[in-house]
Amino acid sequence: MRDAVAAPASGPAELWGHPRGLYVLFLTEMWERFSFYGMRALLIFYLTKHFLLADAEASRIYGGYLGMAYALPVIGGLLADRWLGLRKAVVFGAVLLCLGHFGMSYEGEGGLRTDAGIVPDRQGLQILHLSLALICVGVGFLKPSISALVGSLYPREDPRRDSGFTLFYMGINLGAFAASLIVGAVGEFYGWGYGFGLAGIGMLVGLATFLYGQRFLAGAAEPPDPALLRGKLAGLRREHWLYLGGLAMVLLTWQLLLRPQWVGYGLAGALGVACLLLGWHGLRHCDRRERDRLAVVLTLTFFSVVFWALFEQAGSSMNLFADRAVDRDFAGLFTIPAATLQSLNAGFILLLAPLFAALWARLARARREPSTPVKFSLGILQAGLGFGALALGALNAGEDRLVALGWIVLAYFLHTTGELCLSPIGLSMVTRLTLPSVTGLAMGTWFLATAFAEYLAGLIAVLVTATPAAAADPTASYAQVFGQLFLVGAVSGIVLLALAPKLSRMTHGLR
Repeated sequence: MRDAVAAPASGPAELWGHPRGLYVLFLTEMWERFSFYGMRALLIFYLTKHFLLADAEASRIYGGYLGMAYALPVIGGLLADRWLGLRKAVVFGAVLLCLGHFGMSYEGEGGLRTDAGIVPDRQGLQILHLSLALICVGVGFLKPSISALVGSLYPREDPRRDSGFTLFYMGINLGAFAASLIVGAVGEFYGWGYGFGLAGIGMLVGLATFLYGQRFLAGAAEPPDPALLRGKLAGLRREHWLYLGGLAMVLLTWQLLLRPQWVGYGLAGALGVACLLLGWHGLRHCDRRERDRLAVVLTLTFFSVVFWALFEQAGSSMNLFADRAVDRDFAGLFTIPAATLQSLNAGFILLLAPLFAALWARLARARREPSTPVKFSLGILQAGLGFGALALGALNAGEDRLVALGWIVLAYFLHTTGELCLSPIGLSMVTRLTLPSVTGLAMGTWFLATAFAEYLAGLIAVLVTATPAAAADPTASYAQVFGQLFLVGAVSGIVLLALAPKLSRMTHGLR
């Protein structure tokens, strides 16, 4: 990807010390995340309360959807880099996202209770899955392209690059925070269609912001070879073929989402092939130091799957737990909507991210900053401790079998501190420890691992309904499963902590 030429520090292209284009991308991404996280906060409730699907089936759909949403950026980013260009990819992705979110606002008949059981609204479910497919492919085109655009605004050696990405990251969390509060409340109080429609309006505002701010991107978003893109193939411009390919991806994703187990097979297979290719490259083309570093990347990528599979219970099992087993009464004045509790993670990030950045910097100056493997282990341990808090709260439920609100707040706090130990440094670790010749493959492997973890998160959520206590006492069922997740996180974190000294040595100074 080409680096943009830096604008003069005092020129009109600057605002508050950064390129004006950064603020365009900040707002675009903020609104995109508003739409994405707003829909995510409502999805599990929409499936179980409107379509009356069993928790297990709803959790599989949720896991399959998130798995595809996190996997497709690997393909969308490749198409944008090689042919389509970042601007066109963002616009195409945003249009698909708008269509998907507005499609979600079609409620149909929902599930119908009859004497013979629940009759599903098959047409409504088909439209639901098609809308989810549009969102998945839209994220696939938009998400990697807009992040790459942020980097293209700065020369590679520009010291403002890190602070620019920090501002961009704040936009992500502002959007997520507002979405869970506003979209979640609107969806639960006024109707699902209004909530999903509001998410769609948010994405429409983001698209309008991006189109309006084109002149501030300094040409960084254009296709790498415009002439090639304008050329024709079988009577149709290559650019149009790419858009048709994107629509074909929507149809394929639609069918995969209707069969969530296929998503799991596909993600597992793709991840396995990527890991084998990295291992083969290490054996054939790397010296000992490079092989050691590659082994560290693969090891930490594996442990990241554990973290994200636990962390992403937020939108499924933890969301249902908040709705069914948590006392959400606020001082007798009103009941807090369960979906709005999703805002806790983003809110804690906004509060804690500057503190963590200052902490790592201070420890680095004192030569006491933990190594990357230690940070990963701390992240996984805290994810496990979050479920320990939920299990403890469920075991100490009141006579009404409701859990005090403070327990789920504590769980989100621990999950957020764990995220701040692991997530911001994951991509940095991949680029730091791999050779330039395989950085793209290593990044793709990292994203595929995250996508597979999202799918696993859906399968883990199914376990809550599979326990003997589930029917008689849902709170006891949550206590049992969350206790098991605490053990998974604790054991995994301790194992990685034990391996950390050796893994740190294997980085050969690139800790």
